[in-house]
Amino acid sequence: MAAQRLGFPLAEIATHLAPLPAHKAPSKADWARISKTFGKEIDARITALTELRDKLDGCIGCGCLSLTGCSLYNPDDVRGADGQGPRNLTQITG
Repeated sequence: MAAQRLGFPLAEIATHLAPLPAHKAPSKADWARISKTFGKEIDARITALTELRDKLDGCIGCGCLSLTGCSLYNPDDVRGADGQGPRNLTQITG
């Protein structure tokens, strides 16, 4: 429930829990393995959220997302060659 409250979908949580034994209580080693793999995804999300927080003030109101200065969605203006307007709204870093 803690991971779900932080925005992780149930399907993703289930994927991480799938390797746990079905008919016995998980061991400390089982939890350590899950913690290691899930921890990498949590770290990646923390990194992405930190980047968003730190760069968001320069992005509010731009509406373009193809600007050379947009380091969140379009670092180094890689989307500029594709035309005007937003090119990728599903990922924080392009």
